[in-house]
Amino acid sequence: MTSVERVTEYSELQSEAPLESDKPPPKDWPNQGVIVFENVNFAYSGYGPLVLKNLNACIRSKEKVGIMGRTGAGKSSIIATLFRLAEPEGKIMIDGVLTSELGLHDLRKKISIIPQDPVLFTGTMRKNLDPFSEYHDEELWKALEEVQLKEVVEELPSKLETELAEAGSNFSVGQRQLVCLARAVLRKNRILVIDEATANVDPRTDELIQKTIREKFAQCTVLTIAHRLNTIIDNDKILVLDAGRIIEYDEPHIVLQNKDSLLYKMVQHMGKTEAAALIETARQVHLSKHRQGITQNGQVPKSSLSAISPGLVLFETAL
Repeated sequence: MTSVERVTEYSELQSEAPLESDKPPPKDWPNQGVIVFENVNFAYSGYGPLVLKNLNACIRSKEKVGIMGRTGAGKSSIIATLFRLAEPEGKIMIDGVLTSELGLHDLRKKISIIPQDPVLFTGTMRKNLDPFSEYHDEELWKALEEVQLKEVVEELPSKLETELAEAGSNFSVGQRQLVCLARAVLRKNRILVIDEATANVDPRTDELIQKTIREKFAQCTVLTIAHRLNTIIDNDKILVLDAGRIIEYDEPHIVLQNKDSLLYKMVQHMGKTEAAALIETARQVHLSKHRQGITQNGQVPKSSLSAISPGLVLFETAL
């Protein structure tokens, strides 16, 4: 009877939104990677509690934003709203295009993600890197080389045509994570989401992943769900969630000036030496960024948002 109940439940599940829409986005969309959340509320089911409440935020083109908060604060739910795993209330716009009006394929294939639990499929290494056969061998090898997996794959019996074990069990967790990173490098999307990708890997692989992300995704908007504070302390901004609401959203150095902030308290829990190092890193990043951003007349340049929509600039200023 349990099996019957499951089949009945699955047969009554509400279908997702259409995979294609009548108004597909431009071919080069998104070309800047500006993300705007406007009055976003989100629940995983129609009768469930809200896990995101009145979310308002503007993420500029090429910004690196760390998302942090305690367990259950709503960090992963932000990713669910971006990919529309369930439909949120309110507006989410990417480069001025309302995501709720897009087909799911049009939306999801334009956002790369490196998940916390690396996913490999039964099949060849080629299929895992390029499941839709969109890239040439040279591009596949180059992506593997950039994540330092080229030598590993070359040693496989059939190289790119080697069949992987179920769930990639013949690779270490770190290597599986690097394969996911290679996928993201191949896609060359303007938006990258990192969901605690280095939570389960050794420090050396963590360092390699962080270095590759900084180099290969410098021109992309990157959202990182934080597991280790040192991986996001040098981000352009940190977004701190608590019970589904944004309570802090600014440059790490500025947030750390408030000793009552949740970020400051979490940094202090790292111990005096580590806390001092994190605070100094945030300060140096702040000084470096503002030295580069000040123009000859002493003004910080306008955001590239104005190139998309004047309304976004007004919204950003209001925030």
